[in-house]
Amino acid sequence: RELLPPWLVIVAGLTGIVLLCVSTKDVPITPLRTKYGIVLDAGPSRTNLFIYQWTTTKANKTGVIRECSSCPVQGLGISNYTGSPQKVMESLQPCLTWAQQEIPAEQHSQTPLYVGATTSMRPLNLTHPILSDGLLAALKSSPFKFQGTKLLSSPEKEAFNWVAVNYVLENFFKYDWRGQLVPSGKGMAGVLLVGGTSALLTAKVEEENQAPTEEVKLQLYGQTHRVYTHHCLCHGTAQLRSRLLALLIQ
Repeated sequence: RELLPPWLVIVAGLTGIVLLCVSTKDVPITPLRTKYGIVLDAGPSRTNLFIYQWTTTKANKTGVIRECSSCPVQGLGISNYTGSPQKVMESLQPCLTWAQQEIPAEQHSQTPLYVGATTSMRPLNLTHPILSDGLLAALKSSPFKFQGTKLLSSPEKEAFNWVAVNYVLENFFKYDWRGQLVPSGKGMAGVLLVGGTSALLTAKVEEENQAPTEEVKLQLYGQTHRVYTHHCLCHGTAQLRSRLLALLIQ
């Protein structure tokens, strides 16, 4: 075997010594900042507080969020405190205090706080303005960034249920093997909600010539979705129990 030239060995050795003496430092990678949001789901019988978090990562201009945790508000729904408005804040305070512990203190003033209420609470603004004003004042005094109250109509509420189900099923997008967000390619699922006296079927309008009476248009993950709800009267749990009882008697 031929030996390497001596000059090449000397140059390689000097190069190694120089590289060892040069100071190096790691280039810091700026971590994605985690943001938080709070939603108070105020129904006629109960109220729940949900904390969501997300980063700057988006899929086709739509955010990617996840539910961190939740806190069930003790007691009845807000609409049941018409006789004692001062008790509304007393019932909400434990969950608001808990949220302050869950979210970093430096982000309290930037954390949006929303209140979503069903149409059953609409009369509070007219028949019980003291309760409504007291609730808004209490939320505005919290350390979070109060964004107001939204009274959801029935089509909006069912459309949001449809979004939640398809979001959890990853029908809008999915993660590929590299961890990148890509379109899912799957179809959208319908949602059947069975209530006490009726059932609600929420689905996406697949054909352009279909013209449902009530629909909600949603722009999500680069696509426009037309969602409608069909009410199936007399198909609730009460009717199902009655039919079952009739069959048992027969």
